[in-house]
Amino acid sequence: MKSVLITLLLLATLPVLAQDSTKVEQYCEVVATGRLLSNKVTIDIDYGEERSIWKDHRLRTDEGKLKKFNSVIDAMNFLGKEGWKLVNAFPINIGNNPPVYHYVFRKEFNSSETD
Repeated sequence: MKSVLITLLLLATLPVLAQDSTKVEQYCEVVATGRLLSNKVTIDIDYGEERSIWKDHRLRTDEGKLKKFNSVIDAMNFLGKEGWKLVNAFPINIGNNPPVYHYVFRKEFNSSETD
């Protein structure tokens, strides 16, 4: 009788435990644009948040300083350390301008982290 009661109690708690482990995929995009008369690039990371022209959305360090990247690879290494995985990379050409490179990343979060 005790074993049946314990088994039922354990089965009743499984749905509660399963809710906490629900994973949600989130995506971000790195856009690398070449600078005029320079071999450096401008890196923009889009996490999908709403953007306004009145607010500065540039990535900042923990100290509040503007996060600067030495290259596209530096930005990719930064995202890799944060747990992001590269999904796709592609250039977009517009006219005679140099191509703008786009890198799409994916990361799994617990559903409670994305609210």
